[in-house]
Amino acid sequence: MKMIRIAAWALVAAVLLFTGASYFGLTPLREKAASFADVGGPFMLASAKGGVVDSASLSGNPYAVFFGFTHCPEVCPTALYEMSTMLAKLGEDAKRFRVFFITVDPERDTVAMMKDYMANFDPRIEGLVPAPEQLQKLAAAFRVYYAKVPTSGGGYTMDHTASVFLMDADGRFAGTLAYGEEASTREAKLRKLLAGR
Repeated sequence: MKMIRIAAWALVAAVLLFTGASYFGLTPLREKAASFADVGGPFMLASAKGGVVDSASLSGNPYAVFFGFTHCPEVCPTALYEMSTMLAKLGEDAKRFRVFFITVDPERDTVAMMKDYMANFDPRIEGLVPAPEQLQKLAAAFRVYYAKVPTSGGGYTMDHTASVFLMDADGRFAGTLAYGEEASTREAKLRKLLAGR
């Protein structure tokens, strides 16, 4: 009976250790590298500045991608304002760095609407408008969540991932800027990205 109890407790400890390791990100580096490599993908989207942005043309320069929508009450304007502030702070170091704001609400966010909205932020942040089927593929590639949520007045809002995705000069995923992250941490991440480290 004592041996059964010991074996049972050993099993519980093993499960807790595995669960804790998974929760705190202590998974093998090989698995992490594989998952990082899977974030991101090619895109060719209508730009609020006119024409189309083809991700293939970005080769050689790092860039950032943020998914949101123009009717967003807080998260999107805050993130775009913070990124505008960062770009101004980085100055010449960020001259070849581009930031893309991709709408998750193409039903309302036309190219013209995105153009007006993006005028409130640093001109290096470019609004992109995907077709619904393009958005589905791109959201899957970047592992982004978005969903339409009905509101009491008969309209709707959008739930969405609030992270900014950082891509290196080779178009590979290099990390994220989290919503509400300390300004010093964001700056350090961006300087590292721009330095190619």
